[in-house]
Amino acid sequence: MAVTRDQIMKAAIHHLNENPIASMAQLAEAVGVSRATLHRHFSSREELMLALAHRAHDQWEHVQERCGLVAATGSQDPGALAEALDALVAGMVEIADEYGFGLTDYTLVIEPELRRRADELEERELEFYAAAQRAGVLRADLPVRWVSNTVFGLMVTVRESLRHGDVARRDVHRLLQTTFLHGTGADGLGGERERAEGGRG
Repeated sequence: MAVTRDQIMKAAIHHLNENPIASMAQLAEAVGVSRATLHRHFSSREELMLALAHRAHDQWEHVQERCGLVAATGSQDPGALAEALDALVAGMVEIADEYGFGLTDYTLVIEPELRRRADELEERELEFYAAAQRAGVLRADLPVRWVSNTVFGLMVTVRESLRHGDVARRDVHRLLQTTFLHGTGADGLGGERERAEGGRG
């Protein structure tokens, strides 16, 4: 039975998450097709990677639409923003899990159309995070791009934790959400440290 372009892309994604620098020969073997067959669908590794990147951007946009990002941003309602934020975090877990190999592949950002789409999608999220800050859902004392970059960094954390088996997949959404919203500091630690330092004075 002939292997479709979509089947090749799905198999390539799975293998690239295990070996992000896999060659076309290795990818062909992992997919279970000859190099000639792979090259009939994708003339080069660059073409394949760009196709996968566009697929990842499609999912990123789908996540934003599914969680009602634009509507929540316009509502300025804390409840709607908090609900959309939870859905966005859940969607980010999906993206980091499926397309983790592309999160740190900086060769892809130089492609103009990918860069344009990424900027557009990121701007939509920046507006959402800013609205969440104004509504008191997120801290207002942090630069909004710091908030966005924190989410990106946590997506890499999700990828690495799943890749190495450090956490159970069922726990990832909770871990990402609580780390993003509450950090990793123990409650009361700052106050106890300040009192201890004050006592030494």
